[in-house]
Order: sequence, then C-alpha cells, then structure tokens
Amino acid sequence: MLYPSAPWRPTTDPATHRRRLTGTLLLAAVFTVPVQAQDDTGELAPITVDSSRIERSWTETPAALGVVDTRDAQQGRQQLQLDESLNRIPGLFLQNRFNFAQDLRISIRGFGARSAFGIRGVKLIVDGIPETLVDGQAQTDIVDLTAIEQIEVIRGPSSALYGNATGGVIDIETFDPPDYPLRRLRLDAGSDGYHRQSAQAGHQHENWGYFLSAYNLGYDGFREHNESDKRLLNGKFNVRVLDDATLRTVVRLLDAPDTQDPGALTRAEAIADPSQARQANIDLDSRQSAEQQTLGLVLDNPLGANQNLRARLFYTHRDFVQYLPFGGSGVVAYDRAFFGGGLQWTRGGTLFGFDNQLTAGVDLEFQHDDRQRFDNVAGDKGAMTFDQKEQAESIGLFVQNVLSLSNRLDLTTGLRFDDISFEIEDAFVQGGNPDDSGERSFSEFSGTLGISYAVLPNQNLYATIGTAFETPTFTEFADPDGTGGFNPALQPQEAINYEIGARGFVGTRMRYELALFRVEVDDELVVFHSAGGRDLFENSGESRRQGVEAQLVWDLTANLSATGAFTYSDFEFEQFRNT
Repeated sequence: MLYPSAPWRPTTDPATHRRRLTGTLLLAAVFTVPVQAQDDTGELAPITVDSSRIERSWTETPAALGVVDTRDAQQGRQQLQLDESLNRIPGLFLQNRFNFAQDLRISIRGFGARSAFGIRGVKLIVDGIPETLVDGQAQTDIVDLTAIEQIEVIRGPSSALYGNATGGVIDIETFDPPDYPLRRLRLDAGSDGYHRQSAQAGHQHENWGYFLSAYNLGYDGFREHNESDKRLLNGKFNVRVLDDATLRTVVRLLDAPDTQDPGALTRAEAIADPSQARQANIDLDSRQSAEQQTLGLVLDNPLGANQNLRARLFYTHRDFVQYLPFGGSGVVAYDRAFFGGGLQWTRGGTLFGFDNQLTAGVDLEFQHDDRQRFDNVAGDKGAMTFDQKEQAESIGLFVQNVLSLSNRLDLTTGLRFDDISFEIEDAFVQGGNPDDSGERSFSEFSGTLGISYAVLPNQNLYATIGTAFETPTFTEFADPDGTGGFNPALQPQEAINYEIGARGFVGTRMRYELALFRVEVDDELVVFHSAGGRDLFENSGESRRQGVEAQLVWDLTANLSATGAFTYSDFEFEQFRNT
C-alpha cells in the first residue's frame, strides 16, 4: 500500500450558543524525498486505505478521510506527541500542553473536547489492536511515534464501523518487517535536559520476519517540577502458517515511572516567570506513573482467491498511579485488564451482476478495573477514600457492503449492533460513604449509507449519512444525588452525520479534498457540576455541528511540497436542558 503525506490544520473547540469561524491557511515548504511514490511516468501513485474495514481506493471512499504517510510522520519531527503528525488534518483540534502527565487531548469536529486529558469520543486503534477501552477512554502514551508507518483518520461519526465513538477513528500502523536487514541507532539531545536513545532492527525472511523498536526518553522540562522518564518497546513478529495464512504478533511495553505535573499558571504568573510551577503542584508533588503491557495476535487467512478471514486476540494490562494537586481523594490508582478479540470475514464477487465486496464480523471486548483513591498528604498516599471494581463488556456485530453499480458509481451500506454493559462492585462502604455498586446496560444500532461517483478518472464526489453513539465512562456515571451507584438518568449521546465531499488528483503532482458536514446530536454529555474533585455529568438536550474542511497538497518538485488547509466550524446548542 502507498500512503501519502496528509498535512492539514485543526479546527477549534465547540462553543455554547456562540458561532466561531476558524480559518487557517498553512503553506509549508519542506525539502525532503518525495512525499508520495511516483511511477515511471512521474504520476502520483494511487492511495489505498483500509480503516473503513474494506480495502479500497482513497478517492472512492465515501467519508472524510485523512492519511499521513511515513515521511510526514517521521521526517523533521521530534516525535514526542502525536499532534506533530496530525496537526494539519482539518477538523481536528489537538491540545499539546507539553505536559506528559496530562497526555495529548484530541477532538474531532468538537467530539472529545469535554475530556480534561486523554481521548474521548474517538476510536484509537494501533496495529489492529484497540487502545480505546469499552467505556470509551484512551491514552496515546503507548504509541511509538518513532515507528509510525501510516495513520488514517476518519472524521465524523463511525459507530457503524467500530461501535462506541461519535467523533471518528484514528487508525495507526507501525512498521512491518522490512525486506532488507535493518539496524538503526539514533541519539537525540536538546535543551532543558532532553535526551533520547533509540534503536530499531528488523528483517523479513521467507516465512517469518520481525521489527523491533525501543527507546529511552528523559526530559527535565522547561518548567519547574516538569521531569519525565519513559521507556517504550514496540515489536511485530510475522510468521507464515497454514500455507497462505500469516500470523502477526504485536508486543507493546511501556514503563513511565516518574512523570511530573507542573500544573497551570494564571496569566500574571506566566508573565512573571513562565518557568515556574503551580505552588500546589509542588507542595502535593503532583505526578503520575504508568506501566502497560500489550500482547496481540492477528491472523490473516485467505480463503481462496476472493475471500479472507481475519481473527484477532489481544490482552492489555495497565498499572497507573496519579497524584493530583489537591488533598482529599487526590491520589488515583488503578490496575486494569483490557482484553478481547474479533473475527472479520471479507468476500469479493458479484451481486445481481454487479461487482460486490462484503465484510461481516464480530468484536468482543472486556474491561476490568480495580480502582482506588487516597488522600494526597504532601505527596504521599494517605487514608483510602474509594475502592471499587469496575467491569465493562461489549459485543458488536457488523456488516458492510460495497456494490459497484457501474465503473463510476459505488454504493456503500453498513449496519452494526452493539450491546454494552457496565457493573461496579463497591468495596468501600462505611460511615457516610454510600454503596456505589450497580449496573447499567445499553443496546445500540448504528448505520451508514454512502455513494461515491467518479465524475472523471481520479476525481470523485461522495455523499454519506451515518449514525453514532457514545456511552458515558465509569467516572461520568457518578450519581449527582450522592446516594451512590450509577446515575439512573444518564444516557448515551446519539449523533447523525450528513456529509458531502469531493477528492481527487489534479495533474500528476496535486491532490485535494473538500468536505461539508452537519452533525446533529441528541442528549449531549456535558459537565454540570463538580464536587469533591469529581465532575458530574448530565444529558443536555440537542446540539449541532456543521462546517467545511479542505486541504490541498502540491508536490512542486521531487523534493519540495506545499500544503494548504482550511477549517470552518460552526457549533452550537439548539436546545439546552439543565436538569
């Protein structure tokens, strides 16, 4: 597959009862090797994508889909946070506070903006293994940015493909075993105590291959109380089995034992001394530590010339402790097991005499968290204030079909059913602390319908409509009346996306994309109150998001390219309900 550069620019957060216009035009002249492979005639090679769960041409896919290739992800990047690769994709808002304890915030078309840190409302997948939990949360600290081969970003509701997410999908692939023996060492050093030592090795033999990437990162930080220490290992191991089948083993190991949090400053404090830390963060030694181990198995088994069966299994363990800058219940700790698997069957052929491609499958995922909270006593664990076991389970059944009604017109349909259940077993019931045990479950259908029409070779128009849902997370389920258990009134937010667009190639060195969208959301999840260091949530009526996203990439020469991107966002609540 060939994946080109896709440099775009992000949009803004949604504003309540307010309209905001965000227009950003970025022209980046980068001297590098060609951003997209060319054939012998000098023409840009076709782009093939598969984040839509069916491998197809980028121009024919009826969705707003951005692609970042190896060179745009690797060359000239410090590779500290994912925003370096994604910051020129329209419709994305990326907030990198250069604070490793808070992680990167990602919002697509405004979805995910309510998250104080980490990712909400966006499905994150790395090498076919999900990083987004059953309840919809995800972190990016496990992604090896030094090993990214390509990234595909679907902007807009995509529950018909992947279930619980209203914002979209970020699908990341790291390097496969190379055809040649690879041995690479890299040393980085910079100001404020920054240093990284990294190594990569790999080779694809006849029936087996491997790729390994590892690094050690240290950073003192520009600000006080801003040190970070991180080690990461990423590995892929391929072996041929069952004649034509390939079994891929994915290994990811993270060790981040000490990541300090300097906190936020007021404007006056930042002007007086931007290198200082917030005093409460120093007094309470605000910081976090994380360990994660992920093991995944992906089997691709061709079933004849026109069929393929993909099976996957994965297990992730994460041990996490965070010291927040407040005393009562200021230490959060959890031990997590996240595991599951799936089957996906794909068949090419004909239907009613037309070319047809069908895929169907099942996803099973389980999340078990053993979570505690303690008082923060000058940076040490104090008395326990919270102890509960959280379990979430999901099963998703999906089917998608691409029917070629002519050599110019494709019809894409998709349907998915998700059943998701949440359960809490409270182990800390004493005094005035209520029993938070309880359970909730939801069943959701999601659908999509899209058409793509080639008005000219490599020039396509598309239109699509799709639905999506997003459940509350465990922390968002807290009952505001203080009696414990789940908030019985809180429901998933529902979205429907209408979109038209165009994409294609102009000449041999230019490509473009244009998308116009409107997303209508019911029961939007919002924070309405905070108590005891915990946010409380409610469904707030109806909102809508609409806008325009555009990008243009022009390869001026084999070594020089220019990129322009524009995003217009118009978000507002049409009906706001405060219960």
